[in-house]
Amino acid sequence: MIIYIICLVAGLIFTLFSAVAGHLFGGHGEAPVGTAGQADSGLGSDGVPGISLLSPTVLATFITAFGAFGLILSNIKATSSPWVNSPLAFVGGLAVAVVVLWLFNAMFKRTEGSSESRVSQLVGQRAAIVSPIPVNGVGEISYTQAGSRYSAPAREEHGQPVANGQTVKITRIVGSQFFVEPVS
Repeated sequence: MIIYIICLVAGLIFTLFSAVAGHLFGGHGEAPVGTAGQADSGLGSDGVPGISLLSPTVLATFITAFGAFGLILSNIKATSSPWVNSPLAFVGGLAVAVVVLWLFNAMFKRTEGSSESRVSQLVGQRAAIVSPIPVNGVGEISYTQAGSRYSAPAREEHGQPVANGQTVKITRIVGSQFFVEPVS
């Protein structure tokens, strides 16, 4: 029974310490971990946010839940034997840890966002010339996508000049260069 109390108290102390230290010190260090990001954020090598089964948060959850289940089960007559309550407390702690893991990863996945423009969706969209395109030359266009304004180098599809301020349609994209045609 003493081991359950130690686990419960240690897990709660770790949780409180993490909350206070994270609030006071910003919650993350500056040293990179591998190629993916910071250790506490749980970024994988693919750059997708989330936490792993071995993250401090999930481990603290397991230890705390193991202690709590162990205390509860050791006070029930049918499960008072350590041979019964220990495996049940382990399974209960693991179940709670897996639920916490799933909840955090679901939350991270839903809140994941990007300000990156999806270039493939731009063909056919209108843009404005912000720097004139000379004959067989390169100018600059400005376009809006997903509420953000972007600019890009552009060429007229047939090598014709296009004046500043004119509206054009994006016809294709090759590398980072946009090809446009004036809209009549």
